[in-house]
Amino acid sequence: NQILISPLERCRETLEPWLEKYGNSRTKVEIEPRLIEVDYGSWSGKKLRSLTPQKLWSSVQRTPSRVTFPGGESLLAMQERSMAAIHDAFGARSSKGHVMVVSHGDVIKSIVASSLGMHLDEFQRIVIDPASVTIIDFESPRPRALVINNASGSVSALLGDRAKKRILLGGGSGPLAKKKSK
Repeated sequence: NQILISPLERCRETLEPWLEKYGNSRTKVEIEPRLIEVDYGSWSGKKLRSLTPQKLWSSVQRTPSRVTFPGGESLLAMQERSMAAIHDAFGARSSKGHVMVVSHGDVIKSIVASSLGMHLDEFQRIVIDPASVTIIDFESPRPRALVINNASGSVSALLGDRAKKRILLGGGSGPLAKKKSK
């Protein structure tokens, strides 16, 4: 099993509760620079209410594939680098197991969109909350979304018996509540 994490400290803080509960001496956390948050350039750190009136905001919402943030990066470049990290992690595995990814909302949304064959212009239709879990099966002939934006259970409870065959992609550990049995 492998854990890839964005270099930003807030992702490490998201992962810590999961590591405390499920980690062990063999748990290896690797910093993956390609999973870092979008470089929003001059938009970084600004309140949404100051950004929404700007002309670029409409493009971010409707045609993100055409957006490059002033002084920052394009959303398309972010999707390409994050998908390259996912493909490299999946391709480099010597055995079956999981890959857990801890990253940021727009990065995860772009990975989900790409994995499901959606154009980047549709990625704003996907919701990813902080510390939620999203699980994508990359071992099928075509990637399949098993869980998107779940914050109600542990990863193992969400996967059940399928856990041995899946690659994980998540926005963090989420609450570690037990899943109710039916």
